[in-house]
Parts: sequence; structure tokens; C-alpha cells
Amino acid sequence: MSVIEVKDLTFSYDGETPAVQGVSFTVEKGSYTTLIGHNGSGKSTVAKLLAGLLEKEKGTIVIDGMELNDENLHALRRRIGIVFQNPDNQFIGSTVRDDIAFGLENHCVPQPDMDGIIEEFAARTGMTAYLNTEPTHLSGGQKQRVAIAGVLAMKPEILIFDEATSMLDPQGKDEIKRVIMELHKESGLTIVSITHDVDEVTGSDAVIVLDQGKVAMTGTPREIFAQSDRLKKMHLELPFALQLSEQLKKHGVSTGDEITMEGVVEALCRLHLNR
Repeated sequence: MSVIEVKDLTFSYDGETPAVQGVSFTVEKGSYTTLIGHNGSGKSTVAKLLAGLLEKEKGTIVIDGMELNDENLHALRRRIGIVFQNPDNQFIGSTVRDDIAFGLENHCVPQPDMDGIIEEFAARTGMTAYLNTEPTHLSGGQKQRVAIAGVLAMKPEILIFDEATSMLDPQGKDEIKRVIMELHKESGLTIVSITHDVDEVTGSDAVIVLDQGKVAMTGTPREIFAQSDRLKKMHLELPFALQLSEQLKKHGVSTGDEITMEGVVEALCRLHLNR
């Protein structure tokens, strides 16, 4: 069942050059979908259009059976949460607790109910120990986890990550990727992650590839990565584990159907022992 249906979506920032043009795709309910592309491919524009932060020029966006328009915008925004790329721009409160509470206050959640909600989602993102900490004392990954907790506290049905790991160091990226995967497995949320990190794509259910403002490819991660030549032409590389796997296959060593770093390491060990 599709929870997001996008058809012939077009948008331009200057009224002349389309940032996205004729974009069509669907997102299945409860799925983890990654939308990838090189810089300037239009992926972040699509994220903002889905969240109602930009107004489309042409086409339709239907979310959970409701068309995204002026009449339905408020109702649909309550169903969608979005986490942006720069965590420093997302903080409102003076402490982690205050920041998670901000959205709840805007939604008029009764004060007696807030503490339980704040503690629940701080725990789900691993930030319970930091509830009384000032945001300036947190790492980039921790700040993004707080941003995610604040969005989750609003109990959205769809969660959009707009380049949520692009400004983080490798450790911070790994932290957020783990959070995304855990949310997908445990919560049943529909997750759309806009990213240029192809390593994140391997854990998703479906992939949409944008190139020059248009949908170039759709499919499962395996189907997309099988077309490595097309990806390279769009300035996208295969995940590191898959690159190693391809090199190992040239030496007659299989890493199995599911490409993971653990499988690659095991294959490397076998190759070394057989020498």
C-alpha cells in the first residue's frame, strides 16, 4: 500500500530553471526508502516539497490518500516529521529536555503528560543521560539524535531525513544510521531518507535515484547497485563493501548474497588462508 504518491512533480526556484521536473514515484507504507543523487540533483527540493515547505508548480503529491494542498496542508504536516542536515539550526531550548518539549508545547500537549513523552523518546534515541545538558556540549551525532527525539515526540506517521548525516563526522554518521535502522525495525514508521551516502542505501527497502531533477532509476538496493556503470555516470559510487566484494569475486571468492562488511572481512580471511 502506497502512503506517498508523487506524480509529474515540477518546481523551480527562479521560475525558469526546474530544480525538479516531471518527478513521479511512490513510497510504500512502513518502508524505509532512500532517495539519492549527486549534489544539485533535486533530492532536497523533493524533501521540502513532501513536507509542504515549498509549493509545487505542477503535479500532485498525495499522502495517505490526501492531496497536499492549501486545504490539507495543516493536517498533513501533523503526520510528517522532518530532520534537516544541520543540527545546530534545529535547537530551540536551552537544554535537551526543553528542546524535545518545544514541539509538544506548540501542539498544546498538557504539561503533566510531557515528561513521560520526553523521557520515552529520549530513551529511544539514547539521550536520556543528557536531558539536562546544554546543546552546545553535545557532539554532532548527539545533536541529531535530540532533533530526531523532538520530531518523534510529535508522533508523525512519516519521517523524512534531509541529508541528516551530511555534516557529521564518521562516528556521528554511524550513530544516526543506527538510529534510523532501529526506528525502521521497531516503530513501523514510514521513513524517507534523502542522502548522497550510498552506504546508507544498503539497509533500505527501496531506492529512488535522481539525476538533474528527474527520476533516473528506482528499485531495491541490489537492483540499483547492479547498474554500477549508470551510477558512475551520475557521479555515484558503489558502497565500499560492495566495491570490495566485486574485487574479491575477481579472485574467485564469494561474499554471499547479502553484502556486508562482516561478509567481506570473512571473505578476505578465506582468501588469505587459501594463499
